[in-house]
Amino acid sequence: MSIHILSLFPEMFTGVFNSSILKKAQEKNEVAINVVNFRDHSGNKHHQVDDYPYGGGAGMVLKPEPIFNAVEALPPSQGTSRRIILLCPQGERFTQKKAEELAREEELVFICGHYEGYDERIREHLVTDEISIGDFVLTGGELAAMTVVDSVVRLLPNVLGNAESHEKDSFSTGLLEHPHYTRPVEFRGFKVPDVLISGNHAAIDKWRKEQSLKRTYMRRPDLLEQIKLTSDEERLLKEIKR
Repeated sequence: MSIHILSLFPEMFTGVFNSSILKKAQEKNEVAINVVNFRDHSGNKHHQVDDYPYGGGAGMVLKPEPIFNAVEALPPSQGTSRRIILLCPQGERFTQKKAEELAREEELVFICGHYEGYDERIREHLVTDEISIGDFVLTGGELAAMTVVDSVVRLLPNVLGNAESHEKDSFSTGLLEHPHYTRPVEFRGFKVPDVLISGNHAAIDKWRKEQSLKRTYMRRPDLLEQIKLTSDEERLLKEIKR
């Protein structure tokens, strides 16, 4: 996968993209990440990328020229479709399902905004997607881009050591993930549930399914309205509600 990020502050990405899983993914050549300062494509001697909004109002608006120019200056796509993603509070709410969709692409471009917003022509004539990471406003799109890139890259083949690591993540199955425990068996009087050290894999699987359903019902009941439960899951959920 090739990922291009258009930002006014490319230095913000250095620590994140050169650490942990994202660093390893690049070393394995599973992803190539290119961060571009779109101020370099402003086309004017003052490198201005924003201007006052027509009609008046508070704040400044990002001009279309620098962003269009920066996208057009990217290396040509190698016969693949290019998803151009605007990070924006008005965009589609980012979900695990969206991350899985983007992970199937070969080239992604992220545009990180600042100031009051974007010239509307960027939305209408350049981007393919608008994404929001939540119902709140950040000072810029960089943190949102980091979040989306991390979520997508970890889904690529060979990035995580074990493919099941993401296949059973919260939201991947439609439910929140079950609790996890590790050594020691007892810590400060708090013990690991007996079933997990019983060696009975059928009982462990049943316990994990019950806990996943219970955690989802208690914390995110809205998720249960979006998935089709099996008959066994329906029965377990009735028991949990009782």
